Amino acid sequence: MLRIGLIGCGGMGQAHRSVFGKLQGRARFAAAVDPILPRAQAVADLMGCDTVATDYRQVLNDIDAAIVAVPHHLHHPIGMALLRRGKHLLMEKPLANTEEECLALIDAAERAGLMLMVAYCMRFHPIVVEMERLIKARTYGELFQLSIWTEQHTQGEPGSWMHRKETLGGGQLFSHGCHYIDILLAWMGQPVSGTHTGTNFGTPWMEGEGTSNVSLKFANGALGYHFGTWGARGTRLKYSFHAHCTEGMLEGQISRGRLLLHQGALEKEQGGEKLLLEAAVGKHVENELLHFVDCLERGRRPLTDGRRSLRSLRVIWKLYEAEARGVVADLRAI
Repeated sequence: MLRIGLIGCGGMGQAHRSVFGKLQGRARFAAAVDPILPRAQAVADLMGCDTVATDYRQVLNDIDAAIVAVPHHLHHPIGMALLRRGKHLLMEKPLANTEEECLALIDAAERAGLMLMVAYCMRFHPIVVEMERLIKARTYGELFQLSIWTEQHTQGEPGSWMHRKETLGGGQLFSHGCHYIDILLAWMGQPVSGTHTGTNFGTPWMEGEGTSNVSLKFANGALGYHFGTWGARGTRLKYSFHAHCTEGMLEGQISRGRLLLHQGALEKEQGGEKLLLEAAVGKHVENELLHFVDCLERGRRPLTDGRRSLRSLRVIWKLYEAEARGVVADLRAI
Protein backbone atom coordinates (compact mmCIF):
# COMPACT_ATOMS: atom_id res chain seq x y z
CA MET A 1 0.00 0.00 0.00
CA LEU A 2 1.30 3.44 -0.97
CA ARG A 3 2.32 5.56 2.01
CA ILE A 4 1.65 9.26 1.42
CA GLY A 5 3.02 12.12 3.48
CA LEU A 6 1.44 15.56 3.63
CA ILE A 7 4.18 18.22 3.74
CA GLY A 8 2.46 21.44 4.79
CA CYS A 9 -0.82 21.32 6.70
CA GLY A 10 -2.12 24.82 5.99
CA GLY A 11 -4.93 25.73 3.59
CA MET A 12 -4.26 23.33 0.70
CA GLY A 13 -2.92 20.71 3.05
CA GLN A 14 -6.23 20.72 4.93
CA ALA A 15 -8.11 20.37 1.64
CA HIS A 16 -6.58 16.96 0.94
CA ARG A 17 -8.02 15.31 4.03
CA SER A 18 -11.33 14.41 2.32
CA VAL A 19 -9.82 11.91 -0.10
CA PHE A 20 -8.30 9.23 2.03
CA GLY A 21 -11.54 7.40 2.69
CA LYS A 22 -11.74 6.80 -1.07
CA LEU A 23 -8.29 5.20 -1.17
CA GLN A 24 -8.96 2.27 1.15
CA GLY A 25 -6.60 -0.61 0.34
CA ARG A 26 -4.63 1.46 -2.19
CA ALA A 27 -2.96 4.25 -0.22
CA ARG A 28 -2.85 5.59 3.28
CA PHE A 29 -1.92 8.83 4.95
CA ALA A 30 1.32 8.01 6.77
CA ALA A 31 2.77 11.35 7.91
CA ALA A 32 1.74 14.95 8.56
CA VAL A 33 4.45 17.62 8.56
CA ASP A 34 4.17 21.28 9.42
CA PRO A 35 6.48 23.69 11.26
CA ILE A 36 3.53 24.42 13.55
CA LEU A 37 3.17 21.09 15.36
CA PRO A 38 -0.44 21.55 16.59
CA ARG A 39 -1.52 22.20 13.00
CA ALA A 40 0.16 19.00 11.82
CA GLN A 41 -1.37 17.10 14.73
CA ALA A 42 -4.86 18.41 13.95
CA VAL A 43 -4.63 17.16 10.35
CA ALA A 44 -3.13 13.87 11.50
CA ASP A 45 -6.01 13.34 13.90
CA LEU A 46 -8.51 13.90 11.10
CA MET A 47 -6.79 11.48 8.75
CA GLY A 48 -5.65 8.74 11.10
CA CYS A 49 -2.00 9.59 10.56
CA ASP A 50 0.84 7.43 11.92
CA THR A 51 3.55 10.09 12.21
CA VAL A 52 3.62 13.81 13.01
CA ALA A 53 6.68 16.03 12.57
CA THR A 54 7.80 19.62 12.16
CA ASP A 55 10.44 18.81 9.50
CA TYR A 56 9.92 16.69 6.38
CA ARG A 57 13.36 15.15 6.86
CA GLN A 58 12.04 13.39 9.94
CA VAL A 59 9.53 11.29 7.94
CA LEU A 60 11.58 10.23 4.91
CA ASN A 61 11.64 6.59 6.02
CA ASP A 62 7.86 6.57 6.58
CA ILE A 63 6.59 7.62 3.13
CA ASP A 64 6.73 6.56 -0.52
CA ALA A 65 5.16 9.73 -1.92
CA ALA A 66 4.47 13.26 -0.76
CA ILE A 67 1.90 15.96 -1.27
CA VAL A 68 3.98 19.15 -1.10
CA ALA A 69 1.75 22.03 0.02
CA VAL A 70 4.28 24.59 1.24
CA PRO A 71 4.93 28.24 0.26
CA HIS A 72 5.98 28.53 -3.38
CA HIS A 73 9.62 29.45 -2.75
CA LEU A 74 10.07 26.18 -0.85
CA HIS A 75 8.77 23.95 -3.67
CA HIS A 76 12.17 23.58 -5.29
CA PRO A 77 14.42 22.86 -2.27
CA ILE A 78 11.94 20.53 -0.56
CA GLY A 79 10.94 18.87 -3.85
CA MET A 80 14.56 18.21 -4.81
CA ALA A 81 15.35 16.73 -1.40
CA LEU A 82 12.36 14.39 -1.62
CA LEU A 83 13.20 13.30 -5.16
CA ARG A 84 16.77 12.54 -4.14
CA ARG A 85 15.33 10.20 -1.53
CA GLY A 86 13.18 8.42 -4.12
CA LYS A 87 9.78 9.93 -3.31
CA HIS A 88 7.00 10.49 -5.84
CA LEU A 89 5.62 14.04 -5.71
CA LEU A 90 2.23 15.68 -6.01
CA MET A 91 3.43 19.29 -5.97
CA GLU A 92 1.01 22.11 -5.27
CA LYS A 93 0.82 24.65 -8.06
CA PRO A 94 2.84 26.39 -9.37
CA LEU A 95 5.62 23.86 -9.83
CA ALA A 96 8.35 26.33 -8.76
CA ASN A 97 9.14 30.04 -8.95
CA THR A 98 11.62 30.02 -11.86
CA GLU A 99 12.10 28.06 -15.05
CA GLU A 100 15.48 26.82 -13.83
CA GLU A 101 13.92 25.44 -10.64
CA CYS A 102 11.10 23.80 -12.60
CA LEU A 103 13.53 22.13 -15.01
CA ALA A 104 15.69 20.89 -12.14
CA LEU A 105 12.66 19.20 -10.54
CA ILE A 106 11.52 17.72 -13.85
CA ASP A 107 14.97 16.41 -14.74
CA ALA A 108 15.51 14.93 -11.27
CA ALA A 109 12.17 13.09 -11.41
CA GLU A 110 12.78 11.77 -14.92
CA ARG A 111 16.31 10.58 -14.14
CA ALA A 112 15.07 8.72 -11.08
CA GLY A 113 11.96 7.28 -12.76
CA LEU A 114 9.72 9.06 -10.24
CA MET A 115 6.34 10.68 -10.75
CA LEU A 116 6.11 14.46 -10.57
CA MET A 117 2.55 15.72 -10.86
CA VAL A 118 1.39 19.30 -10.33
CA ALA A 119 -1.82 19.86 -8.38
CA TYR A 120 -3.93 21.74 -10.91
CA CYS A 121 -7.09 20.61 -9.14
CA MET A 122 -9.43 22.51 -11.49
CA ARG A 123 -8.54 20.12 -14.32
CA PHE A 124 -10.28 17.39 -12.29
CA HIS A 125 -13.40 19.31 -11.27
CA PRO A 126 -16.46 17.45 -12.66
CA ILE A 127 -17.86 20.55 -14.39
CA VAL A 128 -14.51 21.39 -15.98
CA VAL A 129 -14.01 17.77 -17.08
CA GLU A 130 -17.43 17.71 -18.74
CA MET A 131 -16.92 21.09 -20.40
CA GLU A 132 -13.62 19.84 -21.85
CA ARG A 133 -15.29 16.67 -23.13
CA LEU A 134 -18.08 18.61 -24.86
CA ILE A 135 -15.69 21.17 -26.35
CA LYS A 136 -13.22 18.62 -27.69
CA ALA A 137 -16.07 16.51 -29.13
CA ARG A 138 -17.37 19.69 -30.85
CA THR A 139 -20.81 18.84 -29.50
CA TYR A 140 -21.91 22.45 -29.93
CA GLY A 141 -19.60 23.37 -32.78
CA GLU A 142 -16.24 25.10 -32.70
CA LEU A 143 -15.02 26.96 -29.62
CA PHE A 144 -14.10 30.52 -30.57
CA GLN A 145 -14.03 32.36 -27.21
CA LEU A 146 -13.36 31.00 -23.73
CA SER A 147 -13.71 33.45 -20.84
CA ILE A 148 -12.86 32.59 -17.22
CA TRP A 149 -13.57 34.74 -14.16
CA THR A 150 -12.20 34.08 -10.66
CA GLU A 151 -13.23 36.65 -8.06
CA GLN A 152 -12.18 36.20 -4.44
CA HIS A 153 -10.68 38.02 -1.46
CA THR A 154 -7.26 36.65 -0.52
CA GLN A 155 -5.20 38.52 2.06
CA GLY A 156 -2.70 36.94 4.41
CA GLU A 157 -1.40 38.23 7.69
CA PRO A 158 0.92 41.29 7.48
CA GLY A 159 4.27 40.18 6.07
CA SER A 160 2.82 36.96 4.62
CA TRP A 161 4.87 35.15 1.98
CA MET A 162 1.78 35.43 -0.26
CA HIS A 163 2.24 39.19 -0.50
CA ARG A 164 5.84 39.26 -1.77
CA LYS A 165 7.00 38.63 -5.34
CA GLU A 166 10.16 36.86 -4.20
CA THR A 167 8.31 34.16 -2.26
CA LEU A 168 5.08 34.02 -4.27
CA GLY A 169 6.91 33.99 -7.61
CA GLY A 170 4.94 36.93 -8.99
CA GLY A 171 1.41 38.05 -8.27
CA GLN A 172 -2.13 36.75 -8.48
CA LEU A 173 -1.69 35.54 -12.07
CA PHE A 174 1.33 33.39 -11.26
CA SER A 175 -0.02 31.98 -8.01
CA HIS A 176 -3.68 31.42 -8.87
CA GLY A 177 -4.19 32.32 -12.52
CA CYS A 178 -1.83 29.50 -13.53
CA HIS A 179 -4.81 27.13 -13.02
CA TYR A 180 -6.71 28.90 -15.77
CA ILE A 181 -3.86 29.50 -18.19
CA ASP A 182 -3.33 25.73 -17.94
CA ILE A 183 -6.99 25.16 -18.88
CA LEU A 184 -6.90 27.66 -21.74
CA LEU A 185 -3.89 25.87 -23.24
CA ALA A 186 -5.34 22.40 -22.68
CA TRP A 187 -8.61 23.26 -24.40
CA MET A 188 -7.47 25.69 -27.10
CA GLY A 189 -4.04 24.50 -28.23
CA GLN A 190 -1.13 26.61 -29.40
CA PRO A 191 -1.12 30.26 -28.28
CA VAL A 192 0.36 32.78 -30.70
CA SER A 193 0.09 36.11 -28.87
CA GLY A 194 -1.23 37.66 -25.70
CA THR A 195 -1.31 40.50 -23.22
CA HIS A 196 -1.42 40.82 -19.46
CA THR A 197 -2.49 43.87 -17.50
CA GLY A 198 -2.11 43.70 -13.73
CA THR A 199 -2.43 46.08 -10.80
CA ASN A 200 -2.24 46.09 -7.04
CA PHE A 201 -4.73 48.95 -6.88
CA GLY A 202 -7.46 47.59 -4.60
CA THR A 203 -5.04 45.02 -3.17
CA PRO A 204 -2.34 47.21 -1.58
CA TRP A 205 -1.05 44.29 0.49
CA MET A 206 0.26 42.71 -2.73
CA GLU A 207 3.74 43.56 -4.02
CA GLY A 208 2.82 42.08 -7.41
CA GLU A 209 -0.57 42.28 -9.07
CA GLY A 210 -3.62 41.41 -7.02
CA THR A 211 -5.91 41.87 -10.02
CA SER A 212 -5.10 40.48 -13.44
CA ASN A 213 -6.48 40.50 -16.98
CA VAL A 214 -5.10 38.10 -19.62
CA SER A 215 -6.08 37.94 -23.29
CA LEU A 216 -4.69 35.23 -25.57
CA LYS A 217 -5.00 34.48 -29.28
CA PHE A 218 -4.58 30.90 -30.48
CA ALA A 219 -3.28 29.44 -33.72
CA ASN A 220 -6.77 28.61 -35.03
CA GLY A 221 -7.98 32.20 -34.45
CA ALA A 222 -9.89 31.51 -31.22
CA LEU A 223 -9.53 33.82 -28.24
CA GLY A 224 -9.14 33.17 -24.52
CA TYR A 225 -9.58 35.49 -21.56
CA HIS A 226 -8.97 35.26 -17.83
CA PHE A 227 -9.89 37.83 -15.19
CA GLY A 228 -8.78 37.14 -11.64
CA THR A 229 -8.73 39.22 -8.50
CA TRP A 230 -7.77 38.71 -4.87
CA GLY A 231 -9.47 41.98 -3.96
CA ALA A 232 -13.17 41.18 -4.41
CA ARG A 233 -15.35 42.64 -1.65
CA GLY A 234 -18.40 41.22 -3.39
CA THR A 235 -19.00 39.03 -6.42
CA ARG A 236 -21.69 37.72 -8.73
CA LEU A 237 -19.69 35.58 -11.15
CA LYS A 238 -17.41 34.11 -8.44
CA TYR A 239 -15.75 31.26 -10.42
CA SER A 240 -17.35 31.10 -13.88
CA PHE A 241 -16.47 29.75 -17.33
CA HIS A 242 -18.18 30.88 -20.55
CA ALA A 243 -17.32 28.82 -23.64
CA HIS A 244 -18.78 30.40 -26.77
CA CYS A 245 -19.12 27.80 -29.52
CA THR A 246 -20.60 28.18 -32.97
CA GLU A 247 -23.79 26.35 -31.95
CA GLY A 248 -24.28 27.45 -28.35
CA MET A 249 -22.63 28.72 -25.18
CA LEU A 250 -21.56 26.51 -22.29
CA GLU A 251 -21.63 28.20 -18.89
CA GLY A 252 -19.74 26.55 -16.07
CA GLN A 253 -20.98 27.99 -12.78
CA ILE A 254 -18.13 26.48 -10.79
CA SER A 255 -19.08 28.13 -7.50
CA ARG A 256 -22.68 26.96 -7.84
CA GLY A 257 -21.94 23.47 -9.11
CA ARG A 258 -23.86 23.81 -12.37
CA LEU A 259 -23.10 23.41 -16.07
CA LEU A 260 -25.59 25.14 -18.38
CA LEU A 261 -26.12 25.22 -22.13
CA HIS A 262 -27.45 28.43 -23.67
CA GLN A 263 -28.89 28.27 -27.17
CA GLY A 264 -31.36 30.24 -29.25
CA ALA A 265 -32.29 33.91 -29.39
CA LEU A 266 -30.20 36.40 -27.47
CA GLU A 267 -33.25 38.03 -25.83
CA LYS A 268 -33.73 36.64 -22.35
CA GLU A 269 -37.42 35.81 -22.79
CA GLN A 270 -36.76 33.79 -25.97
CA GLY A 271 -33.40 32.16 -25.35
CA GLY A 272 -33.07 28.56 -24.25
CA GLU A 273 -31.20 27.42 -21.12
CA LYS A 274 -30.59 23.76 -20.27
CA LEU A 275 -29.00 22.24 -17.19
CA LEU A 276 -26.40 19.68 -18.32
CA LEU A 277 -24.72 18.72 -15.05
CA GLU A 278 -24.77 19.37 -11.33
CA ALA A 279 -21.82 18.73 -9.02
CA ALA A 280 -21.03 19.28 -5.38
CA VAL A 281 -19.62 22.72 -4.68
CA GLY A 282 -15.92 22.63 -3.79
CA LYS A 283 -12.42 22.19 -5.17
CA HIS A 284 -12.71 18.41 -5.69
CA VAL A 285 -9.04 17.95 -4.82
CA GLU A 286 -9.85 14.31 -4.11
CA ASN A 287 -10.05 13.74 -7.86
CA GLU A 288 -6.49 14.94 -8.49
CA LEU A 289 -5.13 12.68 -5.73
CA LEU A 290 -7.08 9.71 -7.09
CA HIS A 291 -5.53 10.45 -10.49
CA PHE A 292 -2.06 10.60 -8.89
CA VAL A 293 -2.54 7.18 -7.28
CA ASP A 294 -4.08 5.71 -10.46
CA CYS A 295 -1.10 6.86 -12.52
CA LEU A 296 1.36 5.40 -10.02
CA GLU A 297 -0.45 2.05 -10.00
CA ARG A 298 -0.74 1.85 -13.79
CA GLY A 299 2.56 3.46 -14.77
CA ARG A 300 0.84 6.26 -16.66
CA ARG A 301 1.86 9.85 -17.28
CA PRO A 302 -0.25 12.28 -15.20
CA LEU A 303 -2.51 14.73 -17.00
CA THR A 304 -0.69 17.58 -15.23
CA ASP A 305 2.89 16.34 -15.09
CA GLY A 306 5.89 18.62 -14.73
CA ARG A 307 6.54 19.28 -18.41
CA ARG A 308 2.90 20.03 -19.23
CA SER A 309 2.56 22.33 -16.23
CA LEU A 310 5.73 24.20 -17.15
CA ARG A 311 4.08 25.27 -20.41
CA SER A 312 1.50 27.42 -18.62
CA LEU A 313 4.20 29.04 -16.48
CA ARG A 314 6.24 29.86 -19.58
CA VAL A 315 3.20 31.68 -20.99
CA ILE A 316 2.86 33.67 -17.75
CA TRP A 317 6.55 34.62 -17.72
CA LYS A 318 6.29 35.76 -21.37
CA LEU A 319 3.20 37.81 -20.50
CA TYR A 320 4.95 39.45 -17.55
CA GLU A 321 7.98 40.27 -19.71
CA ALA A 322 5.86 41.77 -22.48
CA GLU A 323 3.81 43.80 -19.99
CA ALA A 324 6.98 45.31 -18.56
CA ARG A 325 8.07 46.29 -22.08
CA GLY A 326 4.64 47.56 -23.12
CA VAL A 327 4.32 45.13 -26.04
CA VAL A 328 2.20 42.18 -27.10
CA ALA A 329 3.78 38.87 -26.11
CA ASP A 330 4.88 36.53 -28.91
CA LEU A 331 3.88 33.06 -27.66
CA ARG A 332 4.53 31.03 -30.81
CA ALA A 333 7.64 29.38 -29.35
CA ILE A 334 5.87 28.15 -26.19
